Amino acid sequence: MITIWSIIVSVLIGFITTYFLTPLSIDFLKSSGILGIDQQKKDRPEIPTSGGISVIFGFLTAVSIFIGIRTFVFVSVENSLVLASLSSVLVIGLIGLIDDIHVKKAEEFVKKESQLSVGFKRWWVKPLFVIPAALPLMVVRAGQSSMMLPVLGSVDFGILYPLILVPVGVICVSNATNMLAGQNGLEAGTGAIALLSIGVFSLLNNRIEAAALSLSMGFSLLAFLRYNFYPAKILPGDSLTYSYGAVIAASAIIGNVQRFSAFVFIPWIIEAFLKLRSRFKASSLGELRHDGTLEPKHDRIYSLTHLLMKFDGMTERKLVICMYGIEAVICLIAFIIFL
Repeated sequence: MITIWSIIVSVLIGFITTYFLTPLSIDFLKSSGILGIDQQKKDRPEIPTSGGISVIFGFLTAVSIFIGIRTFVFVSVENSLVLASLSSVLVIGLIGLIDDIHVKKAEEFVKKESQLSVGFKRWWVKPLFVIPAALPLMVVRAGQSSMMLPVLGSVDFGILYPLILVPVGVICVSNATNMLAGQNGLEAGTGAIALLSIGVFSLLNNRIEAAALSLSMGFSLLAFLRYNFYPAKILPGDSLTYSYGAVIAASAIIGNVQRFSAFVFIPWIIEAFLKLRSRFKASSLGELRHDGTLEPKHDRIYSLTHLLMKFDGMTERKLVICMYGIEAVICLIAFIIFL
Protein backbone atom coordinates (compact mmCIF):
# COMPACT_ATOMS: atom_id res chain seq x y z
CA MET A 1 0.00 0.00 0.00
CA ILE A 2 2.84 2.42 0.80
CA THR A 3 4.41 1.62 -2.56
CA ILE A 4 1.20 2.46 -4.41
CA TRP A 5 0.85 5.72 -2.51
CA SER A 6 4.46 6.61 -3.31
CA ILE A 7 3.68 6.20 -7.02
CA ILE A 8 0.46 8.22 -6.75
CA VAL A 9 2.17 11.07 -4.91
CA SER A 10 5.15 11.17 -7.27
CA VAL A 11 3.17 11.10 -10.53
CA LEU A 12 0.78 13.80 -9.31
CA ILE A 13 3.69 16.07 -8.40
CA GLY A 14 5.23 15.34 -11.81
CA PHE A 15 1.93 16.29 -13.46
CA ILE A 16 1.74 19.56 -11.52
CA THR A 17 5.39 20.36 -12.27
CA THR A 18 4.91 19.91 -16.02
CA TYR A 19 1.59 21.77 -16.01
CA PHE A 20 2.99 24.92 -14.43
CA LEU A 21 6.44 24.72 -16.00
CA THR A 22 5.24 24.48 -19.61
CA PRO A 23 4.00 28.10 -19.84
CA LEU A 24 7.39 29.24 -18.52
CA SER A 25 9.06 27.03 -21.11
CA ILE A 26 6.97 28.66 -23.84
CA ASP A 27 8.25 32.10 -22.86
CA PHE A 28 11.83 30.87 -22.50
CA LEU A 29 11.91 29.05 -25.84
CA LYS A 30 10.27 31.97 -27.61
CA SER A 31 12.83 34.44 -26.24
CA SER A 32 15.64 32.02 -27.13
CA GLY A 33 14.48 31.73 -30.73
CA ILE A 34 13.87 27.98 -30.50
CA LEU A 35 10.83 28.02 -32.77
CA GLY A 36 9.19 25.67 -35.21
CA ILE A 37 6.58 26.15 -37.91
CA ASP A 38 3.10 24.78 -37.26
CA GLN A 39 2.90 23.58 -40.83
CA GLN A 40 -0.75 22.58 -41.07
CA LYS A 41 -2.18 26.00 -40.25
CA LYS A 42 -3.17 28.51 -42.94
CA ASP A 43 -0.81 31.22 -41.70
CA ARG A 44 1.96 28.69 -40.80
CA PRO A 45 2.79 30.41 -37.48
CA GLU A 46 6.13 30.03 -35.71
CA ILE A 47 5.64 28.73 -32.19
CA PRO A 48 8.07 27.46 -29.54
CA THR A 49 9.32 23.93 -30.05
CA SER A 50 11.24 21.44 -27.87
CA GLY A 51 8.41 21.21 -25.34
CA GLY A 52 10.06 18.05 -24.09
CA ILE A 53 12.04 20.26 -21.69
CA SER A 54 9.09 20.77 -19.34
CA VAL A 55 7.98 17.14 -19.69
CA ILE A 56 11.45 15.87 -18.80
CA PHE A 57 11.58 18.15 -15.77
CA GLY A 58 8.20 16.84 -14.63
CA PHE A 59 9.31 13.26 -15.19
CA LEU A 60 12.60 13.90 -13.35
CA THR A 61 10.72 15.40 -10.41
CA ALA A 62 8.26 12.51 -10.20
CA VAL A 63 10.91 9.78 -10.40
CA SER A 64 13.17 11.58 -7.90
CA ILE A 65 10.32 11.79 -5.38
CA PHE A 66 9.53 8.13 -5.94
CA ILE A 67 13.16 7.22 -5.30
CA GLY A 68 13.27 9.49 -2.24
CA ILE A 69 10.20 7.89 -0.67
CA ARG A 70 11.58 4.40 -1.28
CA THR A 71 14.98 5.37 0.13
CA PHE A 72 13.77 6.99 3.33
CA VAL A 73 10.80 4.69 4.03
CA PHE A 74 12.08 1.30 2.91
CA VAL A 75 15.80 2.10 3.44
CA SER A 76 17.21 -1.08 1.88
CA VAL A 77 15.36 -0.87 -1.44
CA GLU A 78 17.58 -1.09 -4.53
CA ASN A 79 17.10 1.85 -6.90
CA SER A 80 19.83 1.15 -9.45
CA LEU A 81 17.40 0.13 -12.22
CA VAL A 82 15.31 3.27 -11.77
CA LEU A 83 18.39 5.49 -11.68
CA ALA A 84 19.80 3.82 -14.79
CA SER A 85 16.50 4.34 -16.60
CA LEU A 86 16.39 7.96 -15.49
CA SER A 87 19.92 8.48 -16.79
CA SER A 88 18.97 7.01 -20.17
CA VAL A 89 15.95 9.30 -20.48
CA LEU A 90 17.97 12.40 -19.53
CA VAL A 91 20.71 11.54 -22.04
CA ILE A 92 18.27 10.96 -24.87
CA GLY A 93 16.34 14.10 -23.92
CA LEU A 94 19.57 16.08 -24.22
CA ILE A 95 20.20 14.55 -27.64
CA GLY A 96 16.69 15.53 -28.72
CA LEU A 97 17.16 19.07 -27.41
CA ILE A 98 20.38 19.47 -29.40
CA ASP A 99 18.54 18.27 -32.51
CA ASP A 100 15.73 20.77 -31.87
CA ILE A 101 18.17 23.66 -31.46
CA HIS A 102 19.97 22.90 -34.70
CA VAL A 103 16.95 21.81 -36.73
CA LYS A 104 17.17 24.78 -39.12
CA LYS A 105 20.86 24.18 -39.78
CA ALA A 106 20.11 20.50 -40.32
CA GLU A 107 17.41 21.35 -42.84
CA GLU A 108 19.83 23.60 -44.74
CA PHE A 109 22.34 20.76 -44.80
CA VAL A 110 19.77 18.28 -46.06
CA LYS A 111 18.78 20.61 -48.90
CA LYS A 112 22.36 20.53 -50.16
CA GLU A 113 22.35 16.74 -50.36
CA SER A 114 21.01 14.73 -53.26
CA GLN A 115 17.35 13.70 -53.06
CA LEU A 116 18.30 10.03 -53.05
CA SER A 117 20.71 10.19 -50.12
CA VAL A 118 18.80 12.50 -47.79
CA GLY A 119 16.69 9.87 -46.07
CA PHE A 120 19.50 7.42 -45.51
CA LYS A 121 21.99 10.01 -44.27
CA ARG A 122 19.51 11.44 -41.78
CA TRP A 123 18.28 8.08 -40.55
CA TRP A 124 21.64 6.38 -40.41
CA VAL A 125 23.14 9.23 -38.39
CA LYS A 126 20.34 9.92 -35.90
CA PRO A 127 20.14 6.38 -34.45
CA LEU A 128 23.89 6.47 -33.80
CA PHE A 129 23.46 9.54 -31.59
CA VAL A 130 20.96 7.60 -29.48
CA ILE A 131 23.38 4.80 -28.59
CA PRO A 132 24.88 6.58 -25.50
CA ALA A 133 21.39 6.69 -23.98
CA ALA A 134 21.35 2.90 -23.78
CA LEU A 135 24.64 2.65 -21.86
CA PRO A 136 23.19 3.11 -18.32
CA LEU A 137 20.74 0.25 -18.88
CA MET A 138 23.47 -1.90 -20.39
CA VAL A 139 25.98 -1.53 -17.56
CA VAL A 140 23.46 -2.48 -14.83
CA ARG A 141 22.29 -5.48 -16.90
CA ALA A 142 18.71 -4.28 -16.76
CA GLY A 143 15.97 -6.76 -17.51
CA GLN A 144 15.80 -10.54 -17.67
CA SER A 145 17.74 -12.32 -20.39
CA SER A 146 15.04 -14.99 -20.78
CA MET A 147 12.18 -14.05 -23.10
CA MET A 148 9.07 -15.83 -24.32
CA LEU A 149 9.05 -15.89 -28.11
CA PRO A 150 6.33 -17.14 -30.47
CA VAL A 151 6.89 -20.74 -31.60
CA LEU A 152 10.32 -20.94 -29.89
CA GLY A 153 9.00 -20.52 -26.35
CA SER A 154 11.40 -19.38 -23.62
CA VAL A 155 14.79 -18.31 -24.95
CA ASP A 156 17.72 -17.20 -22.78
CA PHE A 157 19.88 -14.68 -24.61
CA GLY A 158 22.46 -14.48 -21.82
CA ILE A 159 25.05 -11.72 -22.19
CA LEU A 160 23.64 -10.80 -25.61
CA TYR A 161 20.55 -9.34 -23.94
CA PRO A 162 22.23 -6.35 -22.21
CA LEU A 163 24.92 -5.90 -24.87
CA ILE A 164 22.81 -6.24 -28.03
CA LEU A 165 19.06 -6.37 -27.41
CA VAL A 166 18.89 -3.53 -24.88
CA PRO A 167 20.61 -0.89 -27.08
CA VAL A 168 18.73 -2.11 -30.16
CA GLY A 169 15.48 -1.78 -28.25
CA VAL A 170 16.24 1.75 -27.03
CA ILE A 171 17.38 2.88 -30.50
CA CYS A 172 14.41 1.39 -32.36
CA VAL A 173 11.71 2.52 -29.94
CA SER A 174 13.00 6.07 -29.48
CA ASN A 175 13.35 6.58 -33.24
CA ALA A 176 9.95 5.04 -34.00
CA THR A 177 8.21 7.45 -31.62
CA ASN A 178 9.86 10.25 -33.58
CA MET A 179 8.20 9.08 -36.82
CA LEU A 180 4.51 9.20 -35.86
CA ALA A 181 4.45 12.95 -35.33
CA GLY A 182 3.61 16.31 -36.84
CA GLN A 183 -0.01 16.91 -35.75
CA ASN A 184 -0.95 19.02 -32.72
CA GLY A 185 -1.23 16.71 -29.72
CA LEU A 186 -0.48 13.51 -31.63
CA GLU A 187 2.82 12.63 -29.98
CA ALA A 188 1.89 13.59 -26.42
CA GLY A 189 -1.59 12.02 -26.54
CA THR A 190 -0.75 8.67 -28.09
CA GLY A 191 2.40 8.45 -25.95
CA ALA A 192 0.40 9.13 -22.80
CA ILE A 193 -2.15 6.42 -23.62
CA ALA A 194 0.59 3.87 -24.30
CA LEU A 195 2.61 4.75 -21.19
CA LEU A 196 -0.37 4.83 -18.85
CA SER A 197 -1.39 1.40 -20.13
CA ILE A 198 2.12 0.02 -19.62
CA GLY A 199 2.15 1.59 -16.14
CA VAL A 200 -1.16 0.06 -15.08
CA PHE A 201 -0.19 -3.34 -16.52
CA SER A 202 3.17 -3.19 -14.72
CA LEU A 203 1.47 -2.23 -11.45
CA LEU A 204 -1.01 -5.11 -11.74
CA ASN A 205 1.95 -7.47 -12.22
CA ASN A 206 3.88 -5.96 -9.28
CA ARG A 207 6.56 -4.43 -11.56
CA ILE A 208 6.84 -1.36 -9.36
CA GLU A 209 9.88 0.29 -10.96
CA ALA A 210 8.43 -0.01 -14.47
CA ALA A 211 5.07 1.30 -13.24
CA ALA A 212 6.69 4.34 -11.62
CA LEU A 213 8.63 5.20 -14.77
CA SER A 214 5.82 4.83 -17.27
CA LEU A 215 3.15 6.48 -15.11
CA SER A 216 5.45 9.40 -14.31
CA MET A 217 6.05 10.09 -18.00
CA GLY A 218 2.42 9.36 -18.90
CA PHE A 219 1.05 11.94 -16.46
CA SER A 220 3.68 14.48 -17.48
CA LEU A 221 2.57 14.05 -21.10
CA LEU A 222 -1.05 14.60 -20.07
CA ALA A 223 -0.09 17.87 -18.41
CA PHE A 224 1.84 18.94 -21.52
CA LEU A 225 -1.13 18.05 -23.71
CA ARG A 226 -3.02 20.98 -22.14
CA TYR A 227 -0.76 23.30 -24.17
CA ASN A 228 0.03 21.04 -27.13
CA PHE A 229 -3.45 19.97 -28.20
CA TYR A 230 -5.01 21.72 -31.19
CA PRO A 231 -4.38 24.62 -31.63
CA ALA A 232 -0.96 24.09 -30.08
CA LYS A 233 0.82 26.79 -28.12
CA ILE A 234 4.03 24.75 -28.10
CA LEU A 235 5.43 21.92 -30.23
CA PRO A 236 6.99 18.79 -28.68
CA GLY A 237 10.21 18.52 -30.68
CA ASP A 238 12.62 15.59 -30.65
CA SER A 239 13.33 16.19 -26.97
CA LEU A 240 9.85 14.88 -26.20
CA THR A 241 9.49 12.10 -28.77
CA TYR A 242 12.91 10.64 -27.99
CA SER A 243 12.43 10.83 -24.24
CA TYR A 244 9.03 9.16 -24.02
CA GLY A 245 10.25 6.50 -26.43
CA ALA A 246 13.16 5.86 -24.08
CA VAL A 247 10.73 5.51 -21.16
CA ILE A 248 8.67 2.93 -23.08
CA ALA A 249 11.83 0.95 -23.80
CA ALA A 250 13.19 1.24 -20.25
CA SER A 251 9.84 0.27 -18.69
CA ALA A 252 9.55 -2.78 -20.92
CA ILE A 253 13.11 -3.84 -20.11
CA ILE A 254 13.26 -3.39 -16.34
CA GLY A 255 9.66 -4.56 -15.86
CA ASN A 256 10.03 -7.56 -18.15
CA VAL A 257 6.78 -6.55 -19.88
CA GLN A 258 8.19 -6.61 -23.39
CA ARG A 259 5.30 -8.44 -25.04
CA PHE A 260 2.62 -6.13 -23.65
CA SER A 261 4.71 -3.07 -24.49
CA ALA A 262 5.37 -4.33 -28.02
CA PHE A 263 1.65 -4.85 -28.55
CA VAL A 264 0.65 -1.33 -27.46
CA PHE A 265 3.50 -0.07 -29.66
CA ILE A 266 1.87 -1.50 -32.81
CA PRO A 267 0.97 1.91 -34.34
CA TRP A 268 4.60 3.03 -34.18
CA ILE A 269 5.81 -0.28 -35.60
CA ILE A 270 3.42 0.06 -38.53
CA GLU A 271 4.51 3.68 -38.97
CA ALA A 272 8.16 2.65 -39.12
CA PHE A 273 7.49 0.15 -41.92
CA LEU A 274 5.38 2.68 -43.82
CA LYS A 275 8.17 5.24 -43.56
CA LEU A 276 10.61 2.59 -44.72
CA ARG A 277 8.60 2.36 -47.96
CA SER A 278 9.55 5.98 -48.67
CA ARG A 279 13.15 5.41 -47.61
CA PHE A 280 12.34 7.68 -44.65
CA LYS A 281 11.84 10.68 -46.94
CA ALA A 282 8.07 11.07 -46.36
CA SER A 283 6.57 12.90 -43.40
CA SER A 284 3.29 12.34 -41.55
CA LEU A 285 2.03 15.77 -42.60
CA GLY A 286 -0.69 16.43 -45.16
CA GLU A 287 -1.74 19.24 -47.44
CA LEU A 288 -4.16 21.75 -45.93
CA ARG A 289 -7.24 22.36 -48.08
CA HIS A 290 -9.12 25.67 -48.15
CA ASP A 291 -11.91 24.21 -45.98
CA GLY A 292 -9.43 23.23 -43.24
CA THR A 293 -9.38 19.51 -44.02
CA LEU A 294 -6.26 17.52 -44.84
CA GLU A 295 -5.22 15.41 -47.79
CA PRO A 296 -2.11 13.23 -48.18
CA LYS A 297 0.92 14.74 -49.90
CA HIS A 298 1.72 11.46 -51.64
CA ASP A 299 -0.13 9.03 -53.87
CA ARG A 300 0.97 6.09 -51.73
CA ILE A 301 0.36 5.61 -48.01
CA TYR A 302 3.54 6.40 -46.11
CA SER A 303 1.99 7.04 -42.69
CA LEU A 304 -1.03 6.09 -40.61
CA THR A 305 -1.99 9.74 -40.79
CA HIS A 306 -2.09 9.53 -44.59
CA LEU A 307 -4.56 6.64 -44.30
CA LEU A 308 -6.86 8.67 -42.04
CA MET A 309 -6.63 11.64 -44.41
CA LYS A 310 -8.35 9.51 -47.04
CA PHE A 311 -11.62 9.95 -45.13
CA ASP A 312 -13.75 12.96 -46.07
CA GLY A 313 -13.79 15.92 -43.71
CA MET A 314 -10.66 14.83 -41.84
CA THR A 315 -9.25 17.85 -40.03
CA GLU A 316 -6.09 17.88 -37.94
CA ARG A 317 -8.12 17.82 -34.73
CA LYS A 318 -10.29 14.89 -35.89
CA LEU A 319 -7.24 12.99 -37.12
CA VAL A 320 -5.49 13.24 -33.75
CA ILE A 321 -8.63 12.15 -31.87
CA CYS A 322 -8.94 9.17 -34.22
CA MET A 323 -5.35 8.19 -33.43
CA TYR A 324 -6.16 8.41 -29.73
CA GLY A 325 -9.06 6.04 -30.28
CA ILE A 326 -6.94 3.59 -32.28
CA GLU A 327 -4.23 3.49 -29.61
CA ALA A 328 -6.82 3.15 -26.80
CA VAL A 329 -8.45 0.16 -28.54
CA ILE A 330 -5.06 -1.48 -29.07
CA CYS A 331 -4.19 -1.01 -25.40
CA LEU A 332 -7.55 -2.48 -24.35
CA ILE A 333 -6.94 -5.53 -26.54
CA ALA A 334 -3.47 -5.86 -24.99
CA PHE A 335 -5.02 -6.03 -21.51
CA ILE A 336 -7.46 -8.70 -22.66
CA ILE A 337 -4.70 -10.81 -24.20
CA PHE A 338 -1.90 -10.50 -21.65
CA LEU A 339 -3.55 -9.82 -18.30
